[in-house]
Amino acid sequence: MTDVREVTTSAFSHLLGSELTRLDDGEAEVRLALKPELRNRAGKLHGGAIFSLVDIAMGLACSSAHGFDRHSVTVECKINYMRAIDEGEVLCQAKVIHHGSRTLVVEAEVRQGDALVARAQGTFMLV
Repeated sequence: MTDVREVTTSAFSHLLGSELTRLDDGEAEVRLALKPELRNRAGKLHGGAIFSLVDIAMGLACSSAHGFDRHSVTVECKINYMRAIDEGEVLCQAKVIHHGSRTLVVEAEVRQGDALVARAQGTFMLV
């Protein structure tokens, strides 16, 4: 039996420091703690780190929907940032809202506690 960590962790997610906290059919939840290397010049959590968190969570949501024996890639993604993060951690929840024969559409929210940090929508293509 394959260890779930083997199919849900990439070298990049490890480098970023993200941690999978929940995986369901078409849904994923990934946590990211703010560490010094992820700060922008203003000392906040870098928007690129938040975007990477979103992409990781969305990709895992897709994989849980179509199976880890298949692969999908990000075709496009739009993100809106609502607030800056000074400390602590954020949690991204991603959910597949459309699973077609060639593409999947995924929505994601990043929160710190009850506060909305970012919202995104992306399209993934099965390869």
